[in-house]
Formats: sequence, C-alpha cells, structure tokens
Amino acid sequence: MEQKKRVLIVEDEKSIVDIIRFNLLREGYDTLEAYDGEEGLALARTEKPALILLDVMMPKMMGFDVCRALRSEGDNVPIIILTAREEEEDKVLGLEIGADDYITKPFSMRELVARVKANIRRTAMSAPTAQENAMSAGGGITINTDNYQVYKHGVPIDLTQREYELLTFLASHPEKVFSRVDLMEQVWNYGYVGDDARTVDVTVRRLREKIEDDPASPAFILTRRGVGYYYSGRS
Repeated sequence: MEQKKRVLIVEDEKSIVDIIRFNLLREGYDTLEAYDGEEGLALARTEKPALILLDVMMPKMMGFDVCRALRSEGDNVPIIILTAREEEEDKVLGLEIGADDYITKPFSMRELVARVKANIRRTAMSAPTAQENAMSAGGGITINTDNYQVYKHGVPIDLTQREYELLTFLASHPEKVFSRVDLMEQVWNYGYVGDDARTVDVTVRRLREKIEDDPASPAFILTRRGVGYYYSGRS
C-alpha cells in the first residue's frame, strides 16, 4: 500500500490550519502542523514532508527565513508561500529565495489543493533518466539532468528548482513559442489561474539574470511579443 504524502502546514492562525488540514485529509494526505516559524523549520528538518505550506508573517521566525534556511541546507522540498499581502515584491522575493509557488489569502480550498497536488506530482515526475544525463542547450549552456546542475562555459549556475525546470523545458523545445498559459500547464502543472500567470514573467526574468550575458538583451530565452517565450540556442 502506497504511503500517504505528508504536508507540513506552517501557519499561526489555527482556524486557517484547521480548514487546510480538513481539506488535505479529505484528499488523502497526512498533515503536520506548526504555529510558528521555528517549529516549522524544526519539523521540516526532522519529518521530511512531501510539501510545505508556509505562511509569511509568523511568530519567532518569518516564513521567508524558514525558506532561506531550508534552501541553504540543500533541501529542495516543494514550498508554497502563503501571504495575505498583495505587494508584488513579496511574491517576487518568495520566488527569488527558492519557493516553488505562492498563493495569496484569501484563497479557495479547491485552488490550494490543486496546487499542492501539482507541486507534489511535479516532484515525483522529475527523476532524470540515464539517457538524458547531459543536454547541450547551445551557446555554452549545458544541462546535467542527473545532478540538476546547469553550466555556462563549464561554470555552474545556481538556479532554483523552478528556474531549472523552466530552462530545461524550454531548451528541450528550441524555437517553439509557449504562452504563459502553456508554461503554467507544462512547467507548473496547473492551468491558467488569473493574474498568477505573472509568476512565469518573474521566473523568466530571474532566469535571464542568471544565464544571460545581457539580461536586457537576451540571447537564450526570447520573447515573441504578444505570444510568449521561446528558447534559442543559436547564440
């Protein structure tokens, strides 16, 4: 019998924790709960959950700091940031420090559960095969799918898991244009969810800053105005 996936909920509002736990249990997940950042970090380290739902505004330790700590330790557990704040910079910061996704309060339980499923499924599907352990993406970019490392002219580039997956997907389909909706479905593993498709733009921008010689005039990840993004390895 397959073991249930366990989700760690790190949130200081008990009413929110209760309703999230109820809905996740109903979908067949196990849950762990933490009501402050320090407890959440400790449980993440010891219990190794399949996914973490992480509130930003937490007692003792901010959610962003929990995320930073886990990523600095090499823990690639999927993290979905929960935030009640609408500021774009909060969403950008969450992605920059290695969160996989964010969802803004108030959110529907249906959407939250869909994102949990998508991120856990994406992780399960990401195991590389021996035949694909290295891929030349042109322009000196090499992607090693055994160790999830990207190199430019032999120098390793530090990417988040989501940035790595976006680059790998686009580079696997050179010159093919994908809309934001396409990328949400193919890379994020869920369909168009309104303004959150901006997540694609943020991730593309961060990726360009890391792999392009001149991010303002990119040579690898290009924009087809009004349509979407595509990868060119001809640089």
